[in-house]
This record gives sequence, C-alpha cells and structure tokens, in this order.
Amino acid sequence: QVQLVESGGGSVQPGGSLRLSCAASGNIFSRNVMGWYRQAPGKERELVATITSGGYTNYADSVKGRFTISRDNAKITVYLQMNSLKPEDTAVYYCNAAGGYQPYDWGQGTQVIVSS
Repeated sequence: QVQLVESGGGSVQPGGSLRLSCAASGNIFSRNVMGWYRQAPGKERELVATITSGGYTNYADSVKGRFTISRDNAKITVYLQMNSLKPEDTAVYYCNAAGGYQPYDWGQGTQVIVSS
C-alpha cells in the first residue's frame, strides 16, 4: 500500500516561493503519470501539474510559467517548485497519480497560504 506524504507548505507573501515535496513509501512511478493537485476552500480539487515517467511535464494555465514539477526516482519523490506566488494559489496541495491512472490513497496534503 503506497503512502504519500506531502510537505513544504507554509505562509508566504505574494511574490514569494515555496518548494513542495511528495515522498512515497512505494514505487509511485509504476503509475506513469504523477501530478500535483490543490484544493482551495469551498472549491473542488484541481490538477495543476503533471509529470510522466519520461519526464514530460504539463501545467494548468493558472500556474504555467510559475510552477515547476520534477521528480527524483532514487528518492521516490515528486517536487513542486512554486515561484511568484499569488493569493489565489492559497490551497491545500496534494500529490497523486494523474493521467487516468488509478489514484493512490490521498495523503494529508500540505497547506499553502499566500497573503500580505
């Protein structure tokens, strides 16, 4: 049973940066596509970035040019570098399988607050 543990969230001012990490207890890369999702208060969870086993990345328009997803196969970890943060990026961020692959059990997420 794969467990996903997200970390790295926090409170930053607009324009700031954070780096999120998603550490897995098993081989998450058997799901060929992994992604970062976020859920803001009162809104549905949305997919913001994906990365394939081949390293191809894709981003939601709202974060394109500001967020970068990456992975470390040896550490079985997926990262999300978030720059130029905006108040609308405030949400709980989760990682999980994407691209139609069956999701793992959701982790607890990591809270990101962007506020002046």
